[in-house]
Amino acid sequence: MKKNYIHYQLLLLGAIGFTLASCSTKYRVKVQDDKKIYNLKYGESRQQNMDVFIPASFEKESPTVVIVHGGGWKIGRKEHVRMLQKYLHKNNIPSANINYRLVNKKTTYKEQLEDIGLAIQKINALAEEEGLSKDNYILLGESSGAHISLLYGYKNPDHIKKIISLSGPTDFYTENYTDSFYSKYTSLTIQDVVGVKFDRKNISEEFKKASPLANVSNVPTLLFQGDRDILVNKRQGLALDSILTEKGIPHELIFMKNTGHVPRLFNKKKREEIIFPNILKWIKD
Repeated sequence: MKKNYIHYQLLLLGAIGFTLASCSTKYRVKVQDDKKIYNLKYGESRQQNMDVFIPASFEKESPTVVIVHGGGWKIGRKEHVRMLQKYLHKNNIPSANINYRLVNKKTTYKEQLEDIGLAIQKINALAEEEGLSKDNYILLGESSGAHISLLYGYKNPDHIKKIISLSGPTDFYTENYTDSFYSKYTSLTIQDVVGVKFDRKNISEEFKKASPLANVSNVPTLLFQGDRDILVNKRQGLALDSILTEKGIPHELIFMKNTGHVPRLFNKKKREEIIFPNILKWIKD
């Protein structure tokens, strides 16, 4: 009798399990796992790779933030801005933190713009599987990474919804730049970035093409600029702010007093009270 009772229980449990399994697609809610994909390749160069962080819980229509590191166009890597990616992940924002080809004798900013586009194509290919929104991106760049983020974003308003620039250069061609002391110690680097000889008395049209200031389009832009930044003079941020205001493009300039270059690294108070909260607000608004 006892043996029959146990057998009956097993049959009953099996029947319940079968019923639940057969109904699982209808009643069970699939919970997406937290996912971090490191060094995902998006091109043939060893520099063309990225880290993609997809939080377990994020709004399905929210944009993916593409993070673009700085380093004077010639050095730097994605690990230098890992802090930003971790912050976004903690706040349930999907992101891709990219490495890209660095400027050398064969590579200029144009290849770097191309790499942002290739990385976005790769993320688009993952979009359906990972629940991401295709062609829905925010670019977040720092220093030289902010320069190419601004330029790419303004040239591609169809899939770049917003831009965030942390201390980004904006102008390589106006008298505001060519007649400044700032140009005297940056022009050789900019010459390599553009791939054309810099002649301040007869500036090439190529420097205008490489300047976000001359390529502004209707993409909402958040700018951070320090008043004591010697690597990216404060006039760079102020000049772009003026153009955006003149054109009536939604934007905000966070102008920080007593602040140098890349303050998020060296000033915890500014990072936690000014920079990160304003980044989060700009992304979510």
